[in-house]
Amino acid sequence: MTVRVVVADDQVLIRVGLCGIVEAAADLTVVGQAGTGFEAVDAVHRLAPHVVLMDVRMPGLDGIEATRQITASTSSRVLMLTTFDLDEYIYGALRAGASGFLLKDAPPHDLHAAIRVVAGGEALLAPTVTRRLIATFATQHPPPAPLPAGLSSGLAGLTDRERQVLLLVADGLTNAEIGARLHITAGTAKTHVARLLHKLAARDRVQLVILAHRAGLTPGG
Repeated sequence: MTVRVVVADDQVLIRVGLCGIVEAAADLTVVGQAGTGFEAVDAVHRLAPHVVLMDVRMPGLDGIEATRQITASTSSRVLMLTTFDLDEYIYGALRAGASGFLLKDAPPHDLHAAIRVVAGGEALLAPTVTRRLIATFATQHPPPAPLPAGLSSGLAGLTDRERQVLLLVADGLTNAEIGARLHITAGTAKTHVARLLHKLAARDRVQLVILAHRAGLTPGG
């Protein structure tokens, strides 16, 4: 399958460069470009890409609000691009439905791999970044608001093992690392994660991290 990509960045040189990098991979193709959040939303509705490379900071409608509109109304997945690995807007972007983020100075093969991962329905958030995000928001954000009834009941319906797995997902562990920690196979860990996604109606692992944080289930929570 050829992955269809829309590239959104307000800086023309960066946008053109990203398009060139994406097109260098045989299984990836750029179907559209956008210089603003408004243009990105419009391009997604017109072109139905699998993945949108979205700059966090753009004039007018920023990348976060554009992401929120895209994920709320389409099946396209958003990969945020940022200059800093702990950009102040990243948490908002993930809450808006982004499937992860990547630094703009990442090498081409990492960009190609990230697009494929996100297109395949997975979330792209490195374990070390996950842990740093959690630590940052645990100190900078107020206590989580009361959970919606549906989420509370979903959490209440988790088995002890599923709660263990959720905690480890929230700590940024991969399936293989979860398996090693709990003395189960990576495949079994993946199955538990899939059940968590279903029971908590989560889009991907990123949302599981956010839900765990809101529920106070993150390490130290």
